[in-house]
Amino acid sequence: MRDAGLEMAISAAGGVASLARGLGIAQPSVSGWSRVPAERVLAVEALTKVPRASLRGDLYGGGVMVGGSNPDSGEHSEIDEIDRLRAAEWGLLAVLMGRAPNGDLLARIATLTGDASALGLAHIALGEAASSSDETLVGREYFDLFIGVGRGEFLPYGSYYLTGFLHERPLARLRADLERLGVERDGARSEPEDHIAILCEIMSNFASGAFDVDFDTQRAFFEAHVKPWASRLFADLELSQRANFYRAVGQVGRVFLELEAQAFTLPA
Repeated sequence: MRDAGLEMAISAAGGVASLARGLGIAQPSVSGWSRVPAERVLAVEALTKVPRASLRGDLYGGGVMVGGSNPDSGEHSEIDEIDRLRAAEWGLLAVLMGRAPNGDLLARIATLTGDASALGLAHIALGEAASSSDETLVGREYFDLFIGVGRGEFLPYGSYYLTGFLHERPLARLRADLERLGVERDGARSEPEDHIAILCEIMSNFASGAFDVDFDTQRAFFEAHVKPWASRLFADLELSQRANFYRAVGQVGRVFLELEAQAFTLPA
């Protein structure tokens, strides 16, 4: 039986098929949910605009559950506003790098505003890029950049950026760390775990507290699996002649990762 949060998300998305399509996963996967999985909350929130506290009150109802997959542990830890914002930023990058946004998500991105900071200006540029494009154009752009006929302009995988080949040692090291942390692969996803969208989703769940890790563990994971290559990918997107909307995504990603790298140099 589905809980109220999942029912709200399905209704807002226009049905199970629409929700699955927007998330880029198979319809049977969503059909089998009784509630929104912890690792999908931020993506579902971005897609449907249903607040995360409504989707998973046990995780986001004023505090965030510690203990990851054990919702009955009764232990909670307050997540401060900075970590909530970090989680949202990582979640936005995960959604946009994982698939082309649909029209509804583009419309919401078009409302982005910002201040005079580097990240604020990047948000403004992303909002402007969304307002001047549409679902068809962005879908074609995503295909050209990341899929292509044979292959896209970019292969957004850690192994490829670090070694020039797919499924190399960086992926093996990542899988070993994920196993040690108790983070399991979503069986509905076909991409290897070093895809940038999956790494952004993992970092989002770290920041939100959906995955129970401390600051030092977050920092070690970022330093090992994200920092060595992800900024280069986003910087390359900014320079791509094929990119329009995704040039702005690249700017947001590059600036945000620079801020994260600086933040992780500070004491916990």
